[in-house]
Amino acid sequence: MTYKPNPVDTGDIALPEDLILLKERIAENVHDVWAAGRIAEGWTYGTVKDPQKKTTPLLVPYEELPDSEKEYDRNTAFETLKLIIKLGYTISKTE
Repeated sequence: MTYKPNPVDTGDIALPEDLILLKERIAENVHDVWAAGRIAEGWTYGTVKDPQKKTTPLLVPYEELPDSEKEYDRNTAFETLKLIIKLGYTISKTE
């Protein structure tokens, strides 16, 4: 059987500016959650990804990631925010 991804179409959702700004903070947290999981599994920093040795060059702070990796995390954050709105939820910040 072939897996065919079917993400919710969020193309009609426009996020307010404050949520767009939140995207970067969520992206950073997505990376930190991923990194913490890898470290818990025994992965360490290495200049090349090696599944046998459990090394990856991506075990660095978010600011040090290549732009391509940051963009992956940003897209995850952006689409998650849009999905929340699409499903009828609201997001508000308490002061």
